[in-house]
Amino acid sequence: MKDTVHAPMGDTAALIETCRGILGASHVLTNAAATRRYRRGFRFGEGAALAVLRPGTLVEMWQVLQACVKAGVAVIAQASNTGLTGGSTPDGTDYGRPVVIISTARLRKVYVIDEGRQVVCLPGATLDQLEKTLKPLGREPHSVIGSSCIGASVIGGVCNNSGGSLVRRGPAYTELALYAQVDAQGRLALVNHLGIGLETEALSMLAQLDRGELPPEAIQHGEGAASDQGYGAHVRDIDAATPARYNADPLRLREASGSAGKLMVFAVRLDTFPIEAGARVFYIGTNRAEDLTGIRRHMLKNFSQLPIAGEYLHRDAYDIAERYGKDMFLLIEHLGTQRLPALFGMKSRCDAFFERFSWLPRNFTDRLMQAASRWFPSHLPARMKDFRQRYEHHLMLKVSADSVEETRDYLSAYFAARGSDAGRGDFFLCDAEEGRKAFLHRFAAAGAAVRYRAMHPDEVEDIVALDIALRRNDQDWVERLPAEMERGIAIKLYYGHFFCYVFHQDYIVRKGEDCLALEHAMWRVLDERGAEYPAEHNVGHLYDAKPALRAFYQGLDPCNCLNPGIGHMSKLPYYRDAEA
Repeated sequence: MKDTVHAPMGDTAALIETCRGILGASHVLTNAAATRRYRRGFRFGEGAALAVLRPGTLVEMWQVLQACVKAGVAVIAQASNTGLTGGSTPDGTDYGRPVVIISTARLRKVYVIDEGRQVVCLPGATLDQLEKTLKPLGREPHSVIGSSCIGASVIGGVCNNSGGSLVRRGPAYTELALYAQVDAQGRLALVNHLGIGLETEALSMLAQLDRGELPPEAIQHGEGAASDQGYGAHVRDIDAATPARYNADPLRLREASGSAGKLMVFAVRLDTFPIEAGARVFYIGTNRAEDLTGIRRHMLKNFSQLPIAGEYLHRDAYDIAERYGKDMFLLIEHLGTQRLPALFGMKSRCDAFFERFSWLPRNFTDRLMQAASRWFPSHLPARMKDFRQRYEHHLMLKVSADSVEETRDYLSAYFAARGSDAGRGDFFLCDAEEGRKAFLHRFAAAGAAVRYRAMHPDEVEDIVALDIALRRNDQDWVERLPAEMERGIAIKLYYGHFFCYVFHQDYIVRKGEDCLALEHAMWRVLDERGAEYPAEHNVGHLYDAKPALRAFYQGLDPCNCLNPGIGHMSKLPYYRDAEA
């Protein structure tokens, strides 16, 4: 169904008044202080916005989108604003027209269908919320740890092909979605590919979804996949000369999946999965990277069941996370993940308040949180700290209950065969607390570099953050940089999803160094290694979109009115400077 509402950019004041009439004045934010938390990315990116619109229903979301398209403004959809490459915030001011952010955070509904085997999620639903909804049913979502720890949205994961830590499931993916699209003539259309029989008129359809009226007879099966069902076999192909997963993989770019805001997604339909009862965590340490290579290749090739998760952490990342990720660890440990979005919002408001006082030190809120964390006792288990002293490379391996004995026997034989020399690795089987804390510490590493930068502004120029996917057949995965590049880097932090060969590499750059030049040099190194990047955080405003990804984005949004500028593409209407 199409609604021809596009017109040349008109009176922005009239647009604001129209949106206030739809949403109410309290949900149309125009003041710079009020919009700050929406205009500034979690780790990267900041820009100007005419307004932030906060619809409370899908009907309202459709109506303000109509008004925005008619007014000719650029529109950026944003859910939790937890992305790491700035892809859901404006970037600068050079869009050639005003930018409006549509925040979907109030649209947090999750509908369970098909006796819990699938769900329909609205745009503001979070992974944490979905996990809690499914737990009483003995089910869990595609991703259960990692991004969920900071309140990431379900639809954000789908739109960015986000990967997560679970080895068997691959990137977030679905072929079943309800979305709005603007065609080359500027006509706005609502497309129902949910595989659910809904009302045919746009407002009626969206009102039906708002009410959650999804009778079993309306649920159609065989209309498309609601998860990446072939990833398990794909990741086992350890001799393939291509990565297991990366954002621009054409195999996983389809409509909403991988769309990165070039469609306005109203709902997605996703598979759920049985909860693994009795899963256990092995903690592995070694000073020889080839040990982890051998373990990965053997388990992927020979084990009857894939591990649930295999997370890598280098000792330097362990140390930075222990000190600069401690408050995040403690917040999640004691308050749970569900409160983090509100806490991040409060922190943003505090940051905006303290920035008014020039006599206060920069990043005052971060300094307060860092100081407070020092009052708490050590938060990591003794056996983990012992392995930190002994080993450079750490691997947290979570396996199913019926794989515990096979894994223990294999690891025992593997390390015994390597003798008793000083470089020999070791492992231990975690108890429940150790296993939980090991994985939580690994994910605290993701934000630790940001805190380090905030605490050392006179020593740190910035962070160069890369997420890369190595070829599945690579045996030598440890990065070695040229000496001229090493000189500009103060600290290198390596961590990632080891069995998928997806690594997060954060480089804390010394003051005065050219971060952009360093990043481009890094890209050349990665190209020589045959790596793909980004692997799971998507291009945002950090990476260049490669040709296939550019073509995909332009096909979805030929007017370039939705999330313009991502992947270093044109920010102007119709990509008109794309050839410059």
